[in-house]
Amino acid sequence: MKNSQILFLALCLFTASCTPKKEADKKVYTYEVVSPIVKDTSYTSEYVAEIQSVRYVEIRSKIKGFIEKNYVDEGQSVKKGQLLFTLTFSELEKELQKVNANYKATLADLKASEVELNNIMHLVEKNIVSKPELDVLQAKVNALKAKVEEAQAHKDQVALHLSFAQIKAPYDGVINRIPHKMGSLVEEGDMLTSISDNHEIFAYFNLSEIDYLNYINSAEKKTKIVRLKLANSEIYPHQGKIETIESEFDRETGNIAFRARFPNPDAILKHGANGKIIIDKTLKNALIIPQKSTFEIQDKLYVFVVNEDNILKQRNIIPKMRFRDFYAVESGLSKDDKIVFEGVENAKDGAKIESVHVDLATAMSSGNQE
Repeated sequence: MKNSQILFLALCLFTASCTPKKEADKKVYTYEVVSPIVKDTSYTSEYVAEIQSVRYVEIRSKIKGFIEKNYVDEGQSVKKGQLLFTLTFSELEKELQKVNANYKATLADLKASEVELNNIMHLVEKNIVSKPELDVLQAKVNALKAKVEEAQAHKDQVALHLSFAQIKAPYDGVINRIPHKMGSLVEEGDMLTSISDNHEIFAYFNLSEIDYLNYINSAEKKTKIVRLKLANSEIYPHQGKIETIESEFDRETGNIAFRARFPNPDAILKHGANGKIIIDKTLKNALIIPQKSTFEIQDKLYVFVVNEDNILKQRNIIPKMRFRDFYAVESGLSKDDKIVFEGVENAKDGAKIESVHVDLATAMSSGNQE
């Protein structure tokens, strides 16, 4: 009898200890569930940009000589035609005087010969002078005319070289570095300075072939409006506009170059600076789900889909684009599916749950406000 009592007691204890576990296994958890929403979604893409002046030119010496005087300083604004430098040109002035004198002398010989020719022509008409003598004098006049033309060309050439000794600004702009100071000897072709016209600037940036095709087929192509992020991460206050695309892809990089033009009224942007072009884009009819509703297994993205019987089913999805708090889904879900909103880390495939439907648009709006 005693043994029977002990056996009964042990059986009761075993039963009591097992009952809570079975009940725990059967416990149904409550999860908030949402359906994906379909909406146009705005996002931005950034591309490294090189900034250049709309006009930039290197001012180089066309003759050899000493810099006689600098009329400008680095960073100074200048007007078109303003004198920048003069080179020593005393030798050129002497050469010009010489060729000018030669031109005048040759011209005087020509005039004298033409007078003589005119007289000979009258004498030939009266048969006082023979025709061959007239022909000789005519040939002399023709030769002198050629010499006058040659002297004129020489004179113009020296005058042109003399003008090279005075270097003037080709357009309104800002003077950059001046490597040679007054008194320096410069050779033909040496750079004296450069001038930047910065009232507007160009921003050059590259797109991959995929981004290029997406841009060509997008609504952004119609507006062509872009923004510029400066090197300090501040957004430039003026918008720019894409105005040209190169005609071919770079074979080494697979990219194609774009050029945007920006106004620069405050002269903030300088030639040679760097920044990032920002293109605002819109993803049409994107299927949106929260990031908190997803989890990863071996680099694949999953969600828990809730069926009509409130049973969880793990499903692989393919994201089209990742945003800060949500995904745009490429495939794997439809707008009519229901998925676990949050707490997926505790959910189990095949588990039965109690579901509470939550409006995703409202939930995401509340999250952004927080």
